[in-house]
Amino acid sequence: MNIIVIEDEDLAAEDLINTLKRVEPNAVVEQRLTSVENSIAYLEKNKSAQLIFSDIQLGDGLSFEIYERIKIEIPIVFCTAYHEYMLQAFRNNGIDYLLKPLSEDAVRHTMHKYYGLKRSMQSAMPDWSTLYRNLAQESSQRVKSILVNYQDKIIPLQMAEVALFYIQHENVLVKTNDGKEYLVSKSLDELDKSLGTDFYRVNRQHIVNRSVIRHASYSLARKLVLDIKINHDIRILVSREKSGSFLQWLGGE
Repeated sequence: MNIIVIEDEDLAAEDLINTLKRVEPNAVVEQRLTSVENSIAYLEKNKSAQLIFSDIQLGDGLSFEIYERIKIEIPIVFCTAYHEYMLQAFRNNGIDYLLKPLSEDAVRHTMHKYYGLKRSMQSAMPDWSTLYRNLAQESSQRVKSILVNYQDKIIPLQMAEVALFYIQHENVLVKTNDGKEYLVSKSLDELDKSLGTDFYRVNRQHIVNRSVIRHASYSLARKLVLDIKINHDIRILVSREKSGSFLQWLGGE
């Protein structure tokens, strides 16, 4: 099978290509692409690949722009260091979402998944489009409640009541819409993987619910500052790198 790798970091690309050679000896990496523009130029003319491994953050923009500007009919495996693009990935022909650094086991699992989905598609689906819609729907169906600790009690807290999660003094806390706070036994990384699209990891310290945000404004350092509807002593900032995807999320895209 022919594979295309879209990755602008040399070491990351080399590592992925070498891993693919070990995991899938019969696969051929027909092209490595490094930007949105050269990916569009190549993919418009070359249709022989069966699978794409694509980084998300490229030097000239997000790789989603590629798939918005040209029609891609083959599945894509998205590779990134960030969790927040997951739903958007599954809406863009994504069949898997790998977090960097990539492990050989993760790539092997992805290839098994690709072949399994291909077999099921051939027996039950006329094309990949139904599969993509199902994956996107599954990725948005997240936990409805979370267990929190209060004194000697363990309480199920509905996600609809949650305003934000944050770290303070190495503890993970959840703050509700009415200002109550509880300890959470999960890390922010674990929460980030399980929460639905109403939540966004704005920085290392905070995950916020869209419903709690009044507005965002730019600071002098060109970072976004959030104004939220509840009292919170810590200033919530969104980095410049995340501002574009954050605003897309805030607008419901």
